[in-house]
Amino acid sequence: MDLIAETRREQARYDRQARWYDIAVAPVEALALMGLRRRLWSAVDGSPRVLEIGVGTGRNLVHYPKGSRPVALDLSPEMLKRAARKAARDGRSVDFLLADTQHLPFRDSVFDVVLATLVFCSVPDPVRGLSEAARVCHPEGQAVFLEHVRPENPLLGKAADALNKFTSRGGEYVNRDTAASVRQARLEILREDKHRMGIVKLMRARPCVTIAAAVE
Repeated sequence: MDLIAETRREQARYDRQARWYDIAVAPVEALALMGLRRRLWSAVDGSPRVLEIGVGTGRNLVHYPKGSRPVALDLSPEMLKRAARKAARDGRSVDFLLADTQHLPFRDSVFDVVLATLVFCSVPDPVRGLSEAARVCHPEGQAVFLEHVRPENPLLGKAADALNKFTSRGGEYVNRDTAASVRQARLEILREDKHRMGIVKLMRARPCVTIAAAVE
């Protein structure tokens, strides 16, 4: 895989989708994610240094803790424009940044909490992106991911494989084992909650001891 070329294609896809993205994902939000974004952000709990990877159009902004100033990045300039407009409209202080999760522009161990929602289903190299999340997360911090994954149920898993043949053409992989990718990225999963028949997982993790030692 040509990682640079595929990342550019991903950026272009989301730039094209930005205008109608919120409308397109509204059914999925209502059926699969209701309440789960709020649970994801409960992990922040006053942490001063917070990074959201893949902020998109800013669907999580409403859950940002009052008084916080997270860093929110995305690969798509058009997505970021819409997120910034929402933040300005709602009076939220956010540091927006155009960046690729596969090459995060931060020093090691700088964030207390790193979060992502439905991001690693489309990152060209998910293990590389998750490894970067582990790198910038403080050894005593946590990384929290809300992702749709390949269901463990055999029938649902086969259905996801069949659907993936079509969705992957647009850069969306619906049959990834993201929990396995998290572990390959040397993150230790502390809690793994399954939702919506196992199609959605909420995972809380922290950098493994070897990573923590490397950045000290």
